[in-house]
Amino acid sequence: MQIIENSKVKEKVYLEKLENGLTVMIIPKKGMKKKYMIWGTNYGSNENVFIVPEENTETKVPNGVAHFLEHKLFEQENGTNSLDTLTALGVDANAFTTNDMTAYLFGCTDNFYPAMDELMDYVQNPYFTDENVEKEKGIIGQEIMMYDDSPDWKVYLNAMQILYHNHPMKIDVVGTIDSINKIDKEVLNKCYNTFYNLSNMAIVVCGDFEAEDMLGEIKKRLKDSKSSGEIQTFYPEEPESIVKEKIEEEMEVSRPMYTIAIKVKPTEDHKEMVKRDIGIQILLELLIGKSSRLYKQLYDEGIISGGISGDYEFSENYAHILISGKSNKPEEVYDKIKKEINIQKQEGISQNEFSRIKKKLYGEYVKDYNDIENIANMFLSNYFLGINSFDYLEQIDAIDVEYLTQVLNDVFKEEKMVISIVKNKV
Repeated sequence: MQIIENSKVKEKVYLEKLENGLTVMIIPKKGMKKKYMIWGTNYGSNENVFIVPEENTETKVPNGVAHFLEHKLFEQENGTNSLDTLTALGVDANAFTTNDMTAYLFGCTDNFYPAMDELMDYVQNPYFTDENVEKEKGIIGQEIMMYDDSPDWKVYLNAMQILYHNHPMKIDVVGTIDSINKIDKEVLNKCYNTFYNLSNMAIVVCGDFEAEDMLGEIKKRLKDSKSSGEIQTFYPEEPESIVKEKIEEEMEVSRPMYTIAIKVKPTEDHKEMVKRDIGIQILLELLIGKSSRLYKQLYDEGIISGGISGDYEFSENYAHILISGKSNKPEEVYDKIKKEINIQKQEGISQNEFSRIKKKLYGEYVKDYNDIENIANMFLSNYFLGINSFDYLEQIDAIDVEYLTQVLNDVFKEEKMVISIVKNKV
């Protein structure tokens, strides 16, 4: 097995690419009682147009198939539900679908191997019938309506609607009532056979294990499978411009909510992905963090009463910054953030502030390695992006004020900013 080591956090990752194409990452944590396993496929809600390996024609599927598949894999032919089986074992099991990946996971202190048996069985043995697919449409339809009634989700999704012209980021991960009604077992089988090929998947296990022993346990639970060729995925051409600057919606909320989004030109350079992510995290802390002058001003003036969250979402084909919170004057928050960005550009970045925030961020990176769930989830999602998670600990040293100034000027552009507001019904 390939050993990837980082001396700063004294962690090792044992990595093996099996003949069937599956990537296995094992992260030993000596003395740790909790154990965690996550099995993911490089397939999320954005992959709706693709060419199956060894085929020549494009396949286009309805929105929401990846999430629909996640739901269906738990249902077994014998009438049981694997999530119930795992819960009965006393493990904390779950699954999730994002724009870029789908993952199945569990954590526990006891019954790790019986839980591993169940997870690796249901992920490899889908059971789709006309009847159970139709039944699932009703369940997912209720979930869609629940999301439609969620102000937190709506304020984010509306921001995506006005940020992107054509990219599937503007589409809800769960799809719509209309789109899921077009899903049938043939569509599910095609997407499963394409994206759940082991060569498109990765397993991460973290806990008190011997790497070679754990690799053997995983191998003996795998079905015979051959590595498939490359899956070609396609995305519509996306302009660099935004659709429009502002969107508002009325819902039942105690206080107006806002999401400010900044459209960023994506990069396929994996080293630059990591550097830019670190740079944006530092800049967000500098601009809106609890120790920033803007946060103090907004708080003192009573414009905000709670925190402002900042995040950066990205892949090889999309990227955007998110700034979210609650305020009775969301437009004023938006205007003051734009003003603060311009002030920072004019004044320049303080070396002392930069050094303080950089040290704080480095400490947070190190702290992440204390939690086995954080470690495993981080390595899986970064792997699908082509990133080694240890790169963050190395690349942070390469970030200086000059690079940060470049990111501030290149990325934080007023013409790329939008605001989504959800306010109470009048």
